[in-house]
Order: sequence, then structure tokens, then C-alpha cells
Amino acid sequence: METLEFIIYPDGRVQEKVTGIVGASCAEVTAALEAELGIVLTQETTSEYYAQNQQQSDSATTHVGSSHW
Repeated sequence: METLEFIIYPDGRVQEKVTGIVGASCAEVTAALEAELGIVLTQETTSEYYAQNQQQSDSATTHVGSSHW
């Protein structure tokens, strides 16, 4: 499940935490929000950022050969 969590501090700083999005697409999801919020001071990537999407395939590989019985 994709989750965006925001902590707004009394001094106006906003901390944003993104979970559930694999790969660099989290930057695409948050770009518009960050543009509206202002200057990004720091950015930390998580292990999800470096993970690759696991896609399941319904295809099967068949090996055809001759039998020498």
C-alpha cells in the first residue's frame, strides 16, 4: 500500500515520508507536492528506492528435445 506521511513542525518545516512505492517513482509522486511546499533541504532514500519492481509472468518456458530411450 502506498503511503505519504507528513509531519508539520511549529517552525513551518514539513517532513515527508513515502512508503510502499518501489524504485525512483516516489520522486514523481512527490514532485508536485514538494514544488508547492517550497525548498527541499534534505532528502534520504530508503531501501525501497533501490529495490526493483518484481513482475510476475504467466508465461512458461518449454524445452523441446528428442528422447533417446
